[in-house]
Amino acid sequence: MELELDGRVAVVTGASRGIGLATVRALAAAGARVVAGARRFGDELDDLTETGAVQRITVDLGTADGPARLIAAAGDRIDILVNNVGGAPPRTDGFLSVTDAEWQHTLELNLLTAVRAVRAALPVMVAAGSGNIVSIGSVNATLPEPLVIDYSAAKAALIAFSKGLSKEFGPRGIRVNTISPGPVATDLWLAADGVAATVGKASGTDPGDVAAGAAAATVTGRFSNPDEVAALVVVLAGDRAANITGADFRIDGGYIPTW
Repeated sequence: MELELDGRVAVVTGASRGIGLATVRALAAAGARVVAGARRFGDELDDLTETGAVQRITVDLGTADGPARLIAAAGDRIDILVNNVGGAPPRTDGFLSVTDAEWQHTLELNLLTAVRAVRAALPVMVAAGSGNIVSIGSVNATLPEPLVIDYSAAKAALIAFSKGLSKEFGPRGIRVNTISPGPVATDLWLAADGVAATVGKASGTDPGDVAAGAAAATVTGRFSNPDEVAALVVVLAGDRAANITGADFRIDGGYIPTW
C-alpha cells in the first residue's frame, strides 16, 4: 500500500503525550520519519523508535535554544513541522493575579517556541523549495476565556503569526496552517493537575462535573480525542491539501457556533 507521506521527514514538538503523541503515531503510520521532541518520554513510542520510524529528542522546548536543537537533530531535510507544545494553566483567581513571569512563561511556551522552531526550520524548507508547517492553536484564540486569559492571547498571536508566514513564504512553496481544537481528552484537561481538577478545586466542584460541563457545551456532547486532531494534521501535511495555506481549522464539536 502506498503511504501518503512516504519518505518525508517531520518534526513534532510536545511529542510525548496527548495531541503530540497521537500526531507522531499518525505521521509515522502515513510513512514519514518523525523527529519527536519533548522534555521527557515514557515508553509509548518504543515500538516506533525500534523500527527507526521515530527518533526521540529529549529537549526543553521552552528554552531559547531548545527548538533550534530539535530542528538540528532532523538534519538537512524537513518536510513537515508540527508546532504542538503548549500549556494552559487555569487562572482561577482572575486576571489581576497573573504575574509578568506567568505571562512570559505562557507566551514562551505557546508562541515563542513555535516562532523559534519555524525560524530554525525555514532555511531548510526554503532551500528545498517546499515545506509544510502546521501549528496547534485553540478555540480560545477566537473565544478567549478569563480562566485562560494569557493562553488565549498567546494562541491568538500564534494564529496571526502563522497567517503572516503563509503570505510571505507561500510563493516559495511553503504552506502554513493552524488547527484550533476545542476541549480534547488529554492531560491538559483531565490529568490530576489539569484544567478540570484545578477549576474543580477552586470552585468546590467535582472535576468530573467540570469536564462534563465542558463536553455539554459542544453540539456533539463530547471532547475531541487526540487521534482526530492528528488525522487532520496528516491531511494538511499531505498532497491532498496542496493548495491550502493560511487557514485555520476548528475541531471543537460545534463548541463555537457559526455567526
